[in-house]
This record gives sequence, structure tokens and C-alpha cells, in this order.
Amino acid sequence: MTSRLRPLRSCRLGVLLLGSALVLPLWGCGGQSNQGVASQQLRRGLAGEPASLDPAEAADNFSFQVLQDLYEGLTVENAQGQVLPAAAASWSVDPDGTEYTFQLRPDARWSNGKPVRAQEFVAAWRRVLEPSRGSQVSDVLRLIAGAPQIIAGQLGISALGAYAPNDHTLVVKLERPAPYFPQLLAHSASFPVYSDDAARSHSPAAWVSNGPYVLSSWLPGTRLGLKANPHYWDRANVHIPSVEYAIASDLNSQFAQYRAGQLDVTDIVPVNAIPWIQAEHAKELVVAPFLATAYFGLNLSTPMFATNLKLRQALAMAIDRKRIAAAQGFGQPPAYGFVPPGTWNYTPQSWDWSALSDTQRISAAQRLYSEAGYSAAKPLRIRLLYNANTAIKQTAILIAAMWKESLGVDTDLSEEEYRVFLQSRQDKTRWDVARLGWTADFNDASNFLDTFRADSANNDSKFANHTYDGLLDAAARTPDPDTRRKLLEAAERVMLNDYPILPLYFFVSKRLVKPYVSGVQPNPLDRLTSKMLSMSASH
Repeated sequence: MTSRLRPLRSCRLGVLLLGSALVLPLWGCGGQSNQGVASQQLRRGLAGEPASLDPAEAADNFSFQVLQDLYEGLTVENAQGQVLPAAAASWSVDPDGTEYTFQLRPDARWSNGKPVRAQEFVAAWRRVLEPSRGSQVSDVLRLIAGAPQIIAGQLGISALGAYAPNDHTLVVKLERPAPYFPQLLAHSASFPVYSDDAARSHSPAAWVSNGPYVLSSWLPGTRLGLKANPHYWDRANVHIPSVEYAIASDLNSQFAQYRAGQLDVTDIVPVNAIPWIQAEHAKELVVAPFLATAYFGLNLSTPMFATNLKLRQALAMAIDRKRIAAAQGFGQPPAYGFVPPGTWNYTPQSWDWSALSDTQRISAAQRLYSEAGYSAAKPLRIRLLYNANTAIKQTAILIAAMWKESLGVDTDLSEEEYRVFLQSRQDKTRWDVARLGWTADFNDASNFLDTFRADSANNDSKFANHTYDGLLDAAARTPDPDTRRKLLEAAERVMLNDYPILPLYFFVSKRLVKPYVSGVQPNPLDRLTSKMLSMSASH
């Protein structure tokens, strides 16, 4: 049930332009709670329960958001997206570009005061790549020599091309040159872990991490508390002593908490609040594009989809993406391909029918649906799985209505709490279509396209195409950027023409930010750590 919003009071006008982000008017009035400033606790909204705070297990954005505060990799990205030294003080690369040597900071410490050692990075990476674990983030480390064969079960874990000659030196050998490798090491899959028990623990008393913050409390489904890590090497630049993540998947709930002064920063904004926001005087609504794609995955292990290309294409063509994007309300571009605009050295690909008129598109979809063996007398019946979220539910209902109206498809909508959904998506007996999303780990098209390799743990559709994998392999071996780009673009066209997924729209980030919080600067990967932020004493 959607909560009703009361009219906002009239307040002083304030408008801010932040980089290339769109900032719309918000309200800001006297009488709102200033508790966050007074206590110097930052209160952040989080639109879903983290599935895990174990770097080897966390494959969702909610987990990643918190992990960026708790842990630190060899490198880190700043607010502008630049890669900077973090747990590593420096690094060098050989002339071939395939061997990196990292020197760890002598003052890098775990939250228990013990030194962070190079061997702990090696152990953590082996943990991620261990085939028996089936980690969904193993693809992030695929560039390391031996990793593809380890993932495929062809080599033992000890064959990984990473070793520590001493406590402060880490040597990493790559399968091929990759100038973006240092950026990749800012991803949570590369974070070190103190021990298996510490990584899996939900108990703050047992928590050990090496980042700016350490876990202080976790009430599942409600909130997570963090406090500044007193042993963190760069603690002088941690400006906020404590952070509370309030878990609220309902868009209107975060909005209401923000208006009541109970949140300082949200990570979602309800579309139905836009008229109120634009009509009133205010602080900041920050909207910015970032590299992420929302899509439906088709379960290719089901008989209805396994060999019926025409059916898969019919479902793709029956979706009015412009209408879907408009319903989102924040300027999201409709997606007719998977790799988003703004990806480095890449021209986004799209279906050749994307320029058809609505009438032509629907007519073609109906013809394909009929040729696939379905009709009003024999309608397709599918189960659509999605996680509990107001905007996602709205999209699912809207697309189900499009399929019904244009083709006669009967859709059974299955909504699940986020952590349950993450488990269900792995069980292919529970769904025919699943609402999924992919956010870039680093700014390169391969990060999107490797998702659909036959052996990828993120390949929920179970798409398997030798031509596709071969093009990706050829691109991986190619040092020339232009040739590599053409191979990657060809791979995306192969995948799109096989219709294992139905891209819907490209994401934009949406945040409400109190005027006393500074440091919010969106970047292409939408990374906003609590360390980047500060809070003024008054406003």
C-alpha cells in the first residue's frame, strides 16, 4: 500500500548543480530534526538488506555499499572516479603490462590492531575463486593468471598467479595486459579477510575489518551500525565517527524518514514525490547517470524458452521501453542493448528493430508469438520473479500488462524479500523470467559482457554460445583498443540476437541529501563511501 504524502510547507529556495548531475528543488524548513549533526552520526537509507558482508559472497549492491565502508582493497576510487592507492602505498607494472607488484602500507592495520599482510590478500582471492564456493563475484578476479582455469575446475587453487614474497609485497600476474586492473582492485571481491569466521560473522564483537569503519551493530531487516576504525591508517581523513544504515526498501518510507529528519541521505526517491519536490523550496535532489542496466533474464533451462528463439524475441518486442522509462520518472534512458552509454571505448549496441514505430513493433511481436506456437487459445504462461521494491513491482506489473494486451500472455507475479530473492534466482525451478540488474565493477564493456559467459556465476539465464565466448576470448587477447572494441561489440550483437535477456532501461542514481552533508559527488560507478562525506556543525 502506498502511503499518502502530505503537502510540503513553503520554504526558502535553494538549487545546486553538481557536476553533470541534475539537481532539482527540494524542501528544507526550520523545525526538522538536526540529530544527525548534533551527534555527528550519518544516517543513510539503504534500499535492501545486505545479503552478506563476506567479500567472497556479496554480489548485491546493498552489500557492496556497506563493504566499501568496512573494508579496503589495494586501491580505492575517489569521488571523481580516479584510482588511488589504498591498502597498497604504491605499485609498479612490468613492460608487458602483465605483472603488477604492490607494496602494502606499513601502517595498514586490521580493526584489532594487527598488521594487514600481503598473504591475506592471496588467501582472500583464493577463497573467492575456489570452485566449490561458487562465488558470484569470481569473475571480478578472472584477469589474474590461472583464474579462468580455476573457475572452470581445470586447475587447483594454488595455481593462481598471485603470491606474497613477504608481508608487505604482493605480486600479481595477469592473463593479459589490462590497464584497468588497478580499478578492478577497488571492488569488494578483491578485499582481504582476516579469517573465514570473521568474514561470515554477523556479531559486531567478532568483527574484524581493515577499512575506515568497523561493524558496531546489525539488526537484520532494520539497521546496521558502523563506527570509525581506530586502527585505520587514514583515520585522520574519516570525518564522521559513526554511520547508521537504515534498511528501507519502500521508497515512500525513506522519503518520509528524510522529511521527518530521521535520515541524512537516501539512496532512492519515489517518483510520486517529484511534483511535491519540484513545487517546494528546498535543498538537494541529486540525479546522475551511472553504468548499470535493468533487465529481465529468461530461464533458458525451461522447455518453453530453451529452443524457441521466436518466443523470446516476441516477449522482447512487446515491451514498450519508452513507457517503462517514463514511468521511472527520473530520465532513465530505455535500453535496447545491455552495455550502457558512457562505457569506456565502446559504442552501445541495440536491436535492429528498436527504431520501429509502436504499431510495427507490436505487429512483429504478435507474428513471432504466433509462429512460436502460441495464441489466444493456447496462451503462454510464465512466472515472473522480482524482489520487493515499489518501483520494481510497478515495472513488473506494467510489463505483464503489456504482454497480456499485445500477446495474451498470462504472467504469475512472484514478489520476494531481497535476501530470499537472491536465493530463489539460483533455483531455476522457481522462475521463468526474473527481474535482474547489473552495475559495473569497473568501466569497461567486458565487465558487462563477461556476465553471460557460459561459465559465469552471474549468468542467471544459463546462456551458452560458443561464438559469443570466442569473441570475448579474442577481445581479451587483443592489445589494440580499436580491434578489441569491435570484437566486444560483435559479441554483444551475438548475445542480443539470441535473446537470453530483455534489457529494460539504464539506471540513474537518485539521492536526497541534507544541506549539512557535503561530499556527495556521483561518479560513473555510483560509488559513495561514507569516508567521502562530512557533516557541518550547523546549517
